[in-house]
Amino acid sequence: MIPVSRTQLALFFILLCPVNIIGLWWAVGSPLVMDPNSICRKTKRLAGRQAELCQTQPEIIHEVVKGAKLGVRECQHQFRFRRWNCTSQNKYFGRVLQQDIRETAFVYAITAAGVAHAVTQACSMGELLQCGCEATRSRAPPRPTGAGGAEGVKWEWGGCGDDVEFGYEKSKQFMDAKRKKGKSDIRTLIDLHNNEAGRLAVRNYMRTECKCHGLSGSCTLRTCWKKMPHFREVGDRLLERFNGAFKVMGGNDGKTLIPVGQNIKPPDKQDLIYSAESPDFCLPNRKTGSLGTRGRICNSTAMDVSGCDLLCCERGYREETVVFEENCLCRFHWCCVVQCKKCSVRKELSLCI
Repeated sequence: MIPVSRTQLALFFILLCPVNIIGLWWAVGSPLVMDPNSICRKTKRLAGRQAELCQTQPEIIHEVVKGAKLGVRECQHQFRFRRWNCTSQNKYFGRVLQQDIRETAFVYAITAAGVAHAVTQACSMGELLQCGCEATRSRAPPRPTGAGGAEGVKWEWGGCGDDVEFGYEKSKQFMDAKRKKGKSDIRTLIDLHNNEAGRLAVRNYMRTECKCHGLSGSCTLRTCWKKMPHFREVGDRLLERFNGAFKVMGGNDGKTLIPVGQNIKPPDKQDLIYSAESPDFCLPNRKTGSLGTRGRICNSTAMDVSGCDLLCCERGYREETVVFEENCLCRFHWCCVVQCKKCSVRKELSLCI
C-alpha cells in the first residue's frame, strides 16, 4: 500500500472528474491510504469502464495512481522556472484545472502519458498478471541501421519489449471514461484530445534496443526489442507541444474543434489545444488559481522564463544571502561506510518582490 496525502488524492481525482469533484475530494478531512479499495469506495462517481477496472483488476489501479503521480512530478519539473510552477496546493491546482488554458492541457496530457507509462512498465517488470512482454511473433524483423558491416548480420525480435499497447489502452479506458465523444461540450473534446496527445507522446516514440550475440563479439546475431522513451523525454516533448499549443473553438455541430486565428495548419493528434487565454499568474488570485510569484527564486542574469524580469513580472527582485550546511570532504572507509564532514555554504539568491 502506498500512503499519500489528501492533496495528492485530490489532484488525481480532479483529473478524472473536474466538474463538481473539487468540493467532494477537498472536503476529505484526513489522509487516505491510496489503495484500490479506497479509490473505488470513496469515489462513487466512478462508473462504466472505471468501475469495471476497480472490481475486476484492482492491481491495475495501483499502477494508474503511480502514473498520475509520475505525471504531476514531471509537470512540476517542467514548470519549475515558470510563473505557474504546477503547484500541488489543492485549492489553487483545482482552480487552474477548471479553465481550458494551456497549463490545463499540459496537465491532462502528462497525466495520461504517466498512466500509460506506469502500466506498461509494470507489465515489463512482471508486476501484473494481465500482461507481460510485448508479443513479437507477427512483427517484421528489425531493419539494419545502415552502419558499416551490417551485411550478413541476422536480426530477430527477442528480449522483453514493452507492451505499450496494453498501457495505452488502460490509460484510455480510465482517463477517458468520464468524457464521452459526441456531447456538445468543448471541454470534453479538448480533454479527450489532450489525453490522447499525452499517450501518443509515449506510444509513437518507442525506441529499438539490441544486443549482439556471437563468438568474440562478432555480432553474428542481433536480438532487438522495443522500449518506451524515458519519461523525462516524454515531458520534454510535451513541453514543446505546450509552447506551440493551438487555440481552438467549438464548431457549430458541437462535435468538432476549429483553430482560432491564422494558423499554418490545424492541430494534429499530438498537438496540445486550449480554448481560453491563461492568466499572467503574477499576483495571488484564488479565482484563477494563481499563487503569484512573490518570494520565488529567479535568475538575475537569465533572459528566459526563469529570469527575474519575466518571473517577477517586472516588479523587481531583492538579493538575499543564505547559509546552509551540506556534506563535504567525504571519504570511504572499509567496509562499507562513507563519512562526511559538514561544511557551511554561502549562496546569493535573487527573490521576487
